[in-house]
Amino acid sequence: MLCVEGLEAGYGGARVLFGVSMEVGRGRLTCVMGRGGVGKTTLLNVVMGVLPASGGSVTFEGRSLTGLRPDERVRLGMGYVPHGHDTFPQLSVMGNLMVTVEASPHKDATAVDDALEVFPLLKPVLNRPAGSLSSGQQRRLAMARALVTRPRLLILDEPAEGVEASVVFEIGEAIERLRASGLAMLLVERYLDLALRLADDFVILDAGRVARSGTAEELKGEDVHRLLEV
Repeated sequence: MLCVEGLEAGYGGARVLFGVSMEVGRGRLTCVMGRGGVGKTTLLNVVMGVLPASGGSVTFEGRSLTGLRPDERVRLGMGYVPHGHDTFPQLSVMGNLMVTVEASPHKDATAVDDALEVFPLLKPVLNRPAGSLSSGQQRRLAMARALVTRPRLLILDEPAEGVEASVVFEIGEAIERLRASGLAMLLVERYLDLALRLADDFVILDAGRVARSGTAEELKGEDVHRLLEV
């Protein structure tokens, strides 16, 4: 579904990614892992068109994404939840969801109901401004906003970071439910336990290069643990 080949990218004169290649299969969850600063978020930003590639290619369902803006990639069926809180703080929770529906290619209001079934704890706060929510509630809302675009590939950058354990558990359950529905996902995650629970496949980056990749069962190897140690 998503194919990244020989990807090169960076900021200014500093290169961050060096020939990264990876895939996300249809209906599978690929987890990108690695220590801080190895290029995980940069990889997602290039895949979504937030940052241009300086080399290599990204294709989605056989179509080259070269030159396409992030909104054009969303229209093709890619959803992105970047690191942190991706919401409109002045709008209510429902306002956030509806404005995203209106901007999406499908404009399907039933997508809001479906997203709220995945994150039911948003229902009691639908009329509250997004900026007044807790970090866990904002993380749920950011993921729900991505879901209302009806993506075929959902890209998540550390959705469990910085939230309490109960929210981590809920986010994990939501991701498992989405995977069971057949949604393909590309997930950046630094918690090995959560990756073992969720992933079908994994890619470990080290200094901007793919150091290891394989199926989730191979995440249990000692060499994998060494690559993830801080």
